[in-house]
Amino acid sequence: MISINDVAKKAGVAKSTVSKVLNNYQLVSEETRAKVEKAVEELGYVPNTLAVSLSKKTFNRIGLIVDIRHNSQFIDEIDMKYLIGAYEKSKEYQIDVVTFFSSQFDDMSSEQLSAYLKSQRINCLIIYNLSSENRNLHEIIENKEFYCVLVDSPIFNEKTSSVSIDHYMAQYDVARLTIEESNIRDKILYIAGGRGGYITTQRLEAVRKLQKEYQFELIVEYGNFNEYKAREIVFQWGREVNIIICASDLMAIGAVYALTDMDIFRPVCGFDGISLMGYTKAGMNTVKQDFVQKSKQAFDELKKLLDGGKGCHIEMPYELTKLGYMDVIQK
Repeated sequence: MISINDVAKKAGVAKSTVSKVLNNYQLVSEETRAKVEKAVEELGYVPNTLAVSLSKKTFNRIGLIVDIRHNSQFIDEIDMKYLIGAYEKSKEYQIDVVTFFSSQFDDMSSEQLSAYLKSQRINCLIIYNLSSENRNLHEIIENKEFYCVLVDSPIFNEKTSSVSIDHYMAQYDVARLTIEESNIRDKILYIAGGRGGYITTQRLEAVRKLQKEYQFELIVEYGNFNEYKAREIVFQWGREVNIIICASDLMAIGAVYALTDMDIFRPVCGFDGISLMGYTKAGMNTVKQDFVQKSKQAFDELKKLLDGGKGCHIEMPYELTKLGYMDVIQK
């Protein structure tokens, strides 16, 4: 195992100097800092402070990586609930957390990203909605460089756990309920999320299973979890289909208001259970998830990993519901 002495020897500096660089002391020359950081990267050194932090009932810094690529006109309620759950747990466990957006890392290789995170004294990650396109993050997970918990991505190994609802069954259940409630089901529009997403693939597979079971014509369009995009898709297909199934509530809201502008009615269902659904008064079926609890569970799984447990998949509950105004207003 690489030690701090190895880093000091390779960089040609004292062990105390390496410690100062790793702890972000300011009174270190840029030349010395660069030599130490280069040695750390080349040797793949990770500061062995987990055991010490656990004995003090504290952890090292945890990086929260959030995907905010969705082009919404308001703060994303789901991401905010994830962060609320994370910061509540960080207080409980007395953990220092830092929030990043996945788009910050788009131009980094896995080696550059790893070195950057380590320079921030981060050795644990909670990653929300990992996409198959985030190759640098995938390589970090595969290399087992950090303890990781993935929220809504079905990947786990010895040092990585995943926390998610069963997106396949949830999409199947809410779509099937909406189909059963409709007398006409010859042609159905499915507005999927974003290409390359794990949950998008799982949910689409569920709708294709329903297509085989009910023998309807299926039109699939990708709305990228965007209300405006879903609205445009419904303007194109709304008159030709009998039912509209949406992979998010936000897209379902866009679909409903497009139908209203077209002066036609079609059954619409969503997914997620966000508060805005209650203000539409449309009575749409949706899948309600507890995003705060999912994020808290991710912290609990991270603690298990740090305590020596192996990575695993944790399945969280969901429920089918119709959200009304009284369901979402604060008492």
